[in-house]
Amino acid sequence: MEKYKYLNKLFYSVMFLAATQFALLSCDDDPGVENYYTSKAEYASDFLKNRDQFSEFSQIVTRTTIGAANVMDLLGTWGSYTVFAPTNEAVEKYLHSRGLTSIDQLSQEDCDTITRNHIIEQAFFTTDYNEGVYPKMNMLDRPLSVTSIAVDENGNPIEKEETESDEEESSSVIPLDQYLAVYVNHTAKMIQMDDSVENGVVHTIDAVIGPKNDMITDLLSTDERVSTFYEALTWTGLENDLQKMIDENYTIGSDSIDWTNNSLVFSTASEYDNVAYMEHRYFKFTAFVETNDVYEKYGVHNAEDLAKLAKQIYDPKYPEDADITDYKDRRNSLNRFISYHFLPFQAEYWQLTCVDGPNSTLAKNFNRAKWDISDWYETMMPYSIMKFSFPSGSESGLYINRRGVQSRADGRGFKYRGAKITPPGDAGKDMMAINGIYHYIDDIISYGVQPDGTDIQDYVFSERLRIDGSTLSPDFMNSGARGHYTRSSYENGKYGIWDNNSTADNKQTCLGFKSGFVTNFEFNDKQTHFHVRPRTLSFWSYQGDELTIVGRFDVTVKLPPVPAGDWELRMFTCVGFNNRGIVQYYIDNVPQGIPFDMRPSGSNAKIGWKSDSDLGSEEQIAAFDKEFHNRQWMKGMKSYGNATSEAGGTMSEPFRNRDNTLRKVIGVFHSDGKTDHYLRIQQKMESDKNTCNFDMIELCPSTVYANPDVAEDRW
Repeated sequence: MEKYKYLNKLFYSVMFLAATQFALLSCDDDPGVENYYTSKAEYASDFLKNRDQFSEFSQIVTRTTIGAANVMDLLGTWGSYTVFAPTNEAVEKYLHSRGLTSIDQLSQEDCDTITRNHIIEQAFFTTDYNEGVYPKMNMLDRPLSVTSIAVDENGNPIEKEETESDEEESSSVIPLDQYLAVYVNHTAKMIQMDDSVENGVVHTIDAVIGPKNDMITDLLSTDERVSTFYEALTWTGLENDLQKMIDENYTIGSDSIDWTNNSLVFSTASEYDNVAYMEHRYFKFTAFVETNDVYEKYGVHNAEDLAKLAKQIYDPKYPEDADITDYKDRRNSLNRFISYHFLPFQAEYWQLTCVDGPNSTLAKNFNRAKWDISDWYETMMPYSIMKFSFPSGSESGLYINRRGVQSRADGRGFKYRGAKITPPGDAGKDMMAINGIYHYIDDIISYGVQPDGTDIQDYVFSERLRIDGSTLSPDFMNSGARGHYTRSSYENGKYGIWDNNSTADNKQTCLGFKSGFVTNFEFNDKQTHFHVRPRTLSFWSYQGDELTIVGRFDVTVKLPPVPAGDWELRMFTCVGFNNRGIVQYYIDNVPQGIPFDMRPSGSNAKIGWKSDSDLGSEEQIAAFDKEFHNRQWMKGMKSYGNATSEAGGTMSEPFRNRDNTLRKVIGVFHSDGKTDHYLRIQQKMESDKNTCNFDMIELCPSTVYANPDVAEDRW
């Protein structure tokens, strides 16, 4: 049985966390009743200075400056901070480990490192974010992770059997005799959580957090469980590509925004967005790695055996490259095998789909009995793509290249398990580096012919792919724009707040991007404003995210790679707003149809949308869907709908039932599986304010959209 497996199946109640937080503390760990309630008049600096148990950490912070500013003084001003505060006992344990007896023996560099490593310049409460890597670096520019495990009253991990039901998981709380232990970077236990202060939150921890300095290849090289994979990695030379971390050429320039003061309010034709730009541009990576035990099941005992297996997997799909023996050649079978295991961005377990935690509210916007929540990403193997699914029911968990719905075949009769990713609480170690993260997987993954004979391209990817606009660039993922927390001093919680206020108090906080620094996208800064809105629950955006393009734009995006065949390209978008634009679509620079006016709603005569209820019979609905598709339109999906309120809870109604949530059929292109294809979107209005809301694209193979035997489903 997987250790702590049930943690990732329970939906924790915020009320329960608040009520039972203090039950987590043992007598030895109890920080004192003076910490249980904090005055709203207290800033983070007051919280530290007013409590004796933080006196040593307070002295360390007081000795630290950033530029001309003292960090303790910064924590006493308006802003947004998360402070992980080690107790005096924790500091003394740290000193002892270094052979020191007093904090006076710490150098200035020591104080700077400790202080910056324990502070994030944004507030994160455990009720909003209780598993995975925080979406913002700490002040040392290093990642911090939080891992939650369930323990009994003696601190021992608790196991729970898998459910046998495919019904939707219901929200539940942990029984009162079970508790939650929360760790930062797998080493420092939170012994008091979520002390709210005027400018953020303070978490009390029982150990000093050590700074991370290892690159992702360093971590892989020291993990004996993945030694075969790492040896093969060194043969391919790919480890040299995994040494990058920061783009030294990137600058914000005059667009630098200080969120503690007035922020840039960007005006569209009828809306206002609060926009800032990422301070740094990072290069990061995610690896999915089979352990040696997995390889042993296939008779693979070393890198040489793995190279032989890679030939069996990839030579049938790429016979023209079968004789390439140079492992460093990207066409070599072992090189393909290893590079397919890497994504060109960092993604922890809860960031790979929009199931964003064990208590994900956004997941409730889906009909999960009919549709497995899934996302697709381009990998570091040239012209390849990887699917991530998070089904509900008895097979709940995160999978790679899975196909089906819950524990059954999908509507076209396809079922393939794929490889399951080990949840962070089950790995038993810290797998996060300064430039990425890796995950264990329980079976072999590939973009070729699997050892069991399954052709992944033909079987798993012969389906409709729904790809959110916020996933189309590694820069969206590395910056946290995908599902990002709001970048301001406002404590909006996990999801954003839609706000049409035209002042600097606007809470619709967005992350902007500059031309030349967005992989897969090309646009002109002088004509185009380009930002990703925060994830919301109640607006008509698929998965809550939305890429917004404003101005007299001309944007080209490289499409995700797809297997050989004919593919129909569609864009899902929300129409019916007077700030929308008139756009011309191009595929590979060939214009597709006439310009699309995004301002009328679907029921306008220009589009001619009709509801299923008005159409009546199943035959009439099917006939209209066919005729509508022939006119280059499709209704929205039936599997997703916005929440009834910004607090979430249930789907208000499927997008299929709304006349403002439509799929525009752009055109068809042919893929040979080895060539890039591009979508170009050009604004035709003479306006600096009108927009294109780039929400989601669909890539649908001809075996689905033109299948004479099985019609494309409405989900």
